[in-house]
Amino acid sequence: MKTAYELAMERLASTEPERKLTPEQKKKLAEVDETYRAKMAERETFLGAKIAGAKAAGAFEEAEVLQEELRRDLRGIREEWEQKKEKARAAV
Repeated sequence: MKTAYELAMERLASTEPERKLTPEQKKKLAEVDETYRAKMAERETFLGAKIAGAKAAGAFEEAEVLQEELRRDLRGIREEWEQKKEKARAAV
């Protein structure tokens, strides 16, 4: 018996044909992934240190503001990352 996930994947495959990527597209996707993983790590490191410092100093409200900033930044980076990946996939 198939799981719900397997059934959903079969339905998706039947409605959207699988795309074949060229070696150039694969290379571009790998470059995009590397770039955006680095951007995310940079923001997490930078703001993570500020958050830890704020908590250590007892400034919990400031730490919350910084955590929200980190969430927004990471969300924006992920959205930009996905856009770049879609652009690379669409390139012929």
